[in-house]
Amino acid sequence: MNLDGIPKSARVVIIGAGQAGAQAAISLRQGGHEGPIAILGEEAHPPYQRPPLSKKYLAGEWGADRLFIRPMEAWAQDGVEIAANVTAQSIDRENQRVVAADGRSWSYDALVLATGSRARRLNIAGADSPKAFYLRGLDDVDAISVAAQPGRHVAILGAGYIGLEAAAMLRQLGLDVTVIEQAPRALARVASPALSAFFEREHRAQGVAFRFGDSLQAIEDPGDAKGIRLRLASGEAIAADFIILGIGILPNQELARAAGLACRDGVLVDAQGRSSDPQIFAIGDCARRPLPDGSGDIRLESVHNALEQARLAAAAILGAPAPPIEAPWFWSDQYDLKLQMVGLSANATSHITRGDPAQRRFALYYFQDDRLIACDAVNSPPDFMAAKAMVLAGACPDPVRLADPAIPIKEFMPRKN
Repeated sequence: MNLDGIPKSARVVIIGAGQAGAQAAISLRQGGHEGPIAILGEEAHPPYQRPPLSKKYLAGEWGADRLFIRPMEAWAQDGVEIAANVTAQSIDRENQRVVAADGRSWSYDALVLATGSRARRLNIAGADSPKAFYLRGLDDVDAISVAAQPGRHVAILGAGYIGLEAAAMLRQLGLDVTVIEQAPRALARVASPALSAFFEREHRAQGVAFRFGDSLQAIEDPGDAKGIRLRLASGEAIAADFIILGIGILPNQELARAAGLACRDGVLVDAQGRSSDPQIFAIGDCARRPLPDGSGDIRLESVHNALEQARLAAAAILGAPAPPIEAPWFWSDQYDLKLQMVGLSANATSHITRGDPAQRRFALYYFQDDRLIACDAVNSPPDFMAAKAMVLAGACPDPVRLADPAIPIKEFMPRKN
């Protein structure tokens, strides 16, 4: 079928009930699609937001109903089938059909893979202890909430964003927190040394203990209420009541690979989300998309990417013009700090600081030669908004002037034609 525009009555199946899958269905209906749409989700819940899990939901500030992207009644009114507790087992590309583990099947004219990602599992002695938790889904956080009683000691394996967000929230809930990280610093794989150092200082000031350059070798659980003992590679043993394992995620690409789709740490797609089969799209955490400048491809794990790819895929299915894209952005809330990031700083050749980190309101701007490629803004939304425009435009602001907080940030905004 030519997917330059399928009939409005065509059948669309979406595998995955996260934010990417939900947005794809919403965008299809908003774009005028009239045919059946089914969202197949492995969990028992309707589509929900994941970012608040380690923040407001873990803190008890939000109930589960606040997490749901839409009430079930709204999905029903739009004629979108929400099929919960469904594990897609195979894709029959020849007959255009998705087969579930329980034997049910859904036929499609266009298929959207929004299968997301899963927590990387730890393969050590004791990793199956009931006092060892992963933080990925709603049910995971419900289990952690039961264990997270004030005065208890929690260890967190992994000092990425999820680990640090959990550390911040659990400290605020009155728990003692120790973070174990194999790398020499926090956020080592995702942030610059300057940003890592800032957040490490903040967490230490809040009472979080760190063990950098060390790894977990075993979890010893006596099987009673006395907690666990964590054996580290350095020889240290840490006593804790429970542990949260946050050592990264893996894309759920197995279904696509088994169907013969091209995969490489994610399903390979074009700019609008088409896989190697033009009737099948992949979006969100499970997809590897081309960089806008043609320099390669990337798999992004963010809400912005999930929503943007969902809108792009929906437009392609509808045969509509592609919506404009933005520079990739992301955020993280820790204590009273809001970190907003835009762009990709991995290839930066220099950076400048605007503002004073000691005042807890500043921005780090990253350059590749003369061009601004990324920004990390802490408690500074104006810097974030300006950086979004500059990064997207490929701007080359004067770094000396940009570092001067006396010069209004709006002066660096690209001029609109």
